[in-house]
Amino acid sequence: MKRELNKAQVHEIVEQGRYGELKEALDDWLSPEVVELIDQLDDAEKAVVFNALSPRILIKTFKVLDPGTQKRIIRDLPHADAAKILNEIQPDDRTEFLSELHGEIVNHLLKLLSEEERTITLSLLGYPNHSVGRMMTPDYIAVKKNWSVQEVLDYVREHGKDKETINVIYVVDDHGVLIDDVRIREFLLVSPDKRVSEIMDGRFTYLEVGDDEEKAINEFRKNNRVALPVIDKEGILLGIVTIDDVLRLAEKEETEDIQKIGGVEVLDEPYMEIPFLKLMKKRSGWLVILFLGEMLTATAMGYFEDEIAKAVVLALFVPLIISSGGNSGSQASTLIIRAMALGEVTLRDWWRIMKREVFSGLFLGSVLGIIGFIRIATWTLFSDIYGAHWMQVAFIVGLSLIGVVLWGTLSGSMLPLILKKCGADPAVSSAPFVATLVDVTGLVIYFTVAMSIM
Repeated sequence: MKRELNKAQVHEIVEQGRYGELKEALDDWLSPEVVELIDQLDDAEKAVVFNALSPRILIKTFKVLDPGTQKRIIRDLPHADAAKILNEIQPDDRTEFLSELHGEIVNHLLKLLSEEERTITLSLLGYPNHSVGRMMTPDYIAVKKNWSVQEVLDYVREHGKDKETINVIYVVDDHGVLIDDVRIREFLLVSPDKRVSEIMDGRFTYLEVGDDEEKAINEFRKNNRVALPVIDKEGILLGIVTIDDVLRLAEKEETEDIQKIGGVEVLDEPYMEIPFLKLMKKRSGWLVILFLGEMLTATAMGYFEDEIAKAVVLALFVPLIISSGGNSGSQASTLIIRAMALGEVTLRDWWRIMKREVFSGLFLGSVLGIIGFIRIATWTLFSDIYGAHWMQVAFIVGLSLIGVVLWGTLSGSMLPLILKKCGADPAVSSAPFVATLVDVTGLVIYFTVAMSIM
């Protein structure tokens, strides 16, 4: 019967050194349960609990821990235990873990690896950061096209135990060039005497070792595969990328995009673990930039000081005008950034996007403009707050809303594409940045319309 443990019980067991009891208690636990327990413990207790796990779940548990916890556990474990973990985990997972560490620590941990695993790891670390080469694992099954199905199945039984996945078998020629991939079910459903060449169709999807992570995510989304082969420029099969790594990567990419859209530098540590001053540094940068940008709003209002003095009532609608433009720009920016991330739109679609946003801006601006006009007209029935020229004020507000919302949608939709064209991350055209840009230009549009009508 599984024994339940809580934080207090683990603390007592560790304090009294009853490690055998801890090991016995954790023997039947599953990885998600261990992760939930580890998240409640302090650093020293995490290492003790982790070291007490059976080999059956130790590697699985380490793989799903967040990077910060992984680093602390490796740091607190004896060298022999740390070496055991690093040598046992899959090369792609080990590379991802080491990529998060500083150079000196990486050099120290590399010394703990076996010669074979160190060679594999150094090879993967040699590829550019955020490339498919960093993600791939060399643990796959490759066969020749002249083999029989029986030979393939025998080979899988002999060598498949330690491979990342055996769902897909890769077919290579005598030079290691990938010529096909075949699902394992195809071998299981045909006669053992058939040749691999007889069940090949020559159609396969692949990634190149220099492709970026975003392409890997998109290829998995489009092809619904558990793994994709990775080749070099000559077509030689170097490794595979599996769906579990891509899912973790997609989550990481989405988290980074959300943080950028919110006007924050990417956090490289969990929110509750990042040092306070480091968090303030990452948050203050964009806030200062946005604040300086918003100061241009005061400059714009000062330029139209005479117009405001002639019709003070215009100042009442400044928050309404700039917020409407900023909101429409943020909407468009968010929609385009997400569509680009999903591969729904590319730079080549810029003209179609612009046409679509022109009509969107005119429609949305007209809706808000009509509401604004009706609001002023209705208030005039019960108050003289807008004076004798309320009709002019209503037209100014209505037309300005059309212009500001139109400009907001165009700015919000085009800015991510422009940044992408320049090689920058589209997510940095975050909602706050677009809102600040549209705030300033919205005032210029508003008071220019006012000068033309009054």
